[in-house]
Amino acid sequence: MNLSVIEKSGQRVLTTMQLAESFGTDSKTINRNFQRNSERFIESKHYFALTGNDLREFKGSRQIDPTLKYASVLYLWTEKGAWLLAKSINSDQAWDAYEMLVDEYYRMQSQLKPLSEKEQLLASMRLTIEMANEVEDVKKEVTEIRSMVENQITLDHGEQRRLQIAVSTKVYELESNPRLRPKLFQELYREIKNRFGVASYKDVKRQELQTAIKYVDAWLPRKVS
Repeated sequence: MNLSVIEKSGQRVLTTMQLAESFGTDSKTINRNFQRNSERFIESKHYFALTGNDLREFKGSRQIDPTLKYASVLYLWTEKGAWLLAKSINSDQAWDAYEMLVDEYYRMQSQLKPLSEKEQLLASMRLTIEMANEVEDVKKEVTEIRSMVENQITLDHGEQRRLQIAVSTKVYELESNPRLRPKLFQELYREIKNRFGVASYKDVKRQELQTAIKYVDAWLPRKVS
C-alpha cells in the first residue's frame, strides 16, 4: 500500500479517510461505526483525537483531505483501532486491507536504531501486558455473550417435568378432593405464567427454575372452593 507515513506518540497511525479508502468504504461509515461502538474504543490505544493547536499543526504540516479543512476534530487510528473498525465493517475487503496495513504499514519501520537490551525488555513487558489485556477483553466478551445466551434458554423436558411435579405436589397437598384439584392446577399455572412473564410454564427460563420451584412450594391459592 502506498500510504504517506503518519506517526503519533511513537507509532504509525492513519486518518479516517485513509482507512476508509483501504477498507473500500467511506469516512461517514467509519465515523458511524465508531459512534455506534464508542464504548469499545479507548483513546491513545485505538485512536488519537486531534483538536485545537494539535489539529492546526497537523493540517499545516502535510497535504490533507480538503473536506477536513473546517473540521474541529481529526481522528488518527492505531493498528488496534483499525482492527476494531475492520471488525465493525466485517467485509472481505476490509479484512484483507487490514492484514495488508499490518504487514506493509503499521509494523514497517525505517531507519530505526536497534533497541538496547533494557528497551527490548521493556518492549517485551509492554507487549505481554497488552496481550494479557486483550485476552481479558476477549474473555469478558465471551462471558457477556454466554450470559446473554443462557438468559434466553428455557426449560428442557426434564426441567419441565420437575416443575410439573412441584405443582402436582403442591395441589395434592392443598386439596384432597379430586374434583376440586383442576381449579387449583389452573390457578397455580396461571400465576406461574404471570409471575415469570411467560405464555406457558414451559417458557420459564432455565436459570429461574429453582426460583419457580420455591415459588410453587410457598404458593397459596387466592380462594379454595
